[in-house]
Amino acid sequence: MKNLILVFGITIGLCAQFMAAQQDPQYTFYRYNMNLVNPAYAGTSEAAELTLGLRSQWAGVEGAPESQSALFSMPVAANVGLGVAILNDQTFIENQTWVAIDFSYKLKINEDYTLFLGLKASGNSYSANTAGLVTYGMGQDGSLMDFESRFTPNVGVGAYLKHDNYFVSLSAPKLLTPNRLEEINGNAFMSTDRRHMYLVGGYDFKLNKNLTLQTSSMLRYVDASPLSVDITSIFDFGQRFKFGTSYRLDEALSGLIMFDISSGFHIGYAYEASMENSINNIDNSSHELFMRLTM
Repeated sequence: MKNLILVFGITIGLCAQFMAAQQDPQYTFYRYNMNLVNPAYAGTSEAAELTLGLRSQWAGVEGAPESQSALFSMPVAANVGLGVAILNDQTFIENQTWVAIDFSYKLKINEDYTLFLGLKASGNSYSANTAGLVTYGMGQDGSLMDFESRFTPNVGVGAYLKHDNYFVSLSAPKLLTPNRLEEINGNAFMSTDRRHMYLVGGYDFKLNKNLTLQTSSMLRYVDASPLSVDITSIFDFGQRFKFGTSYRLDEALSGLIMFDISSGFHIGYAYEASMENSINNIDNSSHELFMRLTM
């Protein structure tokens, strides 16, 4: 009976993830990999940056969400920045790879404020193993019998306001809404992706010579979904060692740690515990790895 309950719980959980798959993945290290959501962030650093990310949700459960990201950005002229963002996302029966090219333009408002405006041109390769729906006891619309993988272009916009002590970011990385699967009442149907909008802000409090408190928050709006809110606080000990916590309103609580291995080389790890644990036997925690190399 215990095994039956566990299988049932996993199935229900994966179905829930399938329903949420129309939403792009969320990252605890959102402050450090903002190229994913805002093209204006490309080139905001004075040097070239390579960022790698890995997020695994529901560790040990087959079919649970996994995301890998690779980001590169650099200033190429006095006021121009370019970047590349690659995201591979696997959830339940879905698999997609998103590749984007970012362009940003810098406007120096005054000595204290700099505004970056960005454009994102992207393409998404999307596939779904509809035969796998049978494994989880889900029905499907007849039109899905001949479902084929597809590639769709997209475009996004963003703005990034930078100050020495704080920043504000507003973006919509995908303005178009291509087709993809959706679950309704235990059956899979062809639907459309949902438009995402992100508002991110952060403020750094200098506590003493070697200690800074970095605070940030991200509001994520998705069509026809509740507003998602992340609140993060990180203690920076002289840029060599960082640790902090992050809270996603009514969803999850995270702990994170970062190390400056050498000049320009950072690694980090975050552990996220879900606040929605309906079946205690299922590990619904998430693990996230982060690496940044500044060149």
